[in-house]
Amino acid sequence: MIDGVGNYVAGTLVVIGALFALTASIGLLRLPDIYTRMHAASKAGTVGSCLMLIGLAVHIGESATALRALAGVLFLLLTAPISAHLLAKAAYSAGYRMWGGSVSDDLGATVHSAKKNDPLVTDR
Repeated sequence: MIDGVGNYVAGTLVVIGALFALTASIGLLRLPDIYTRMHAASKAGTVGSCLMLIGLAVHIGESATALRALAGVLFLLLTAPISAHLLAKAAYSAGYRMWGGSVSDDLGATVHSAKKNDPLVTDR
């Protein structure tokens, strides 16, 4: 009985994770600019991958494999937001502009005030 419930839980987690991954891939194709695409890929992709790894840990049942899967979940949860943030800052610095329908550009005000107060910047 417990094995059957574990299989249903694992299958449900994998299917929900796959739906999150599908949502991330649709977001990559449909969203208007690099920042919204990156948001879709990092958030939904991370959640989808983590759910699938947790489903793997539930399905396998071995402690060594489950521990590896949970280490992968921890690694994804720690690194994906940081890498998405750094990629977004690099894209902004490279000149990729936000979509016209974006609500706010907080980084633009910060960069502008930093350039204004920096004595080494000569392109005023």
